[in-house]
Amino acid sequence: MSGGAQARALGRWGEELVARHLAARGWRILAANYRCRFGEIDLIVQDGGYLAFVEVKLRKDSRFGLPLEAVTQRKQERLRATAQLYLAEHPNPRQPRFDVAQVYAPRGMATANPRIEYVENAF
Repeated sequence: MSGGAQARALGRWGEELVARHLAARGWRILAANYRCRFGEIDLIVQDGGYLAFVEVKLRKDSRFGLPLEAVTQRKQERLRATAQLYLAEHPNPRQPRFDVAQVYAPRGMATANPRIEYVENAF
């Protein structure tokens, strides 16, 4: 598997971990990997009165900074534009918010107990 394919597989694995984590908390998964011309949103979930647009960031270590730091201003703008299009296509009365799920998996997909830190209203 090439480096890019490995990275994509690892990213999808992290997104699935977060989806299971949120579902176990009673949150409803509405969409995964929603794509449009503006970009992609990893997960769209319903948490009570909120509609959360979730960016998942996975890291093996913090050598290159915290996962949350990878959600740059430019990335935030793309996420907002993507979320606006999603809401135009799928009207929802819930209050929207942007969350970031930080997944720490030192051994990649071989990590026995990956750690998830979930940040509500991240930006």
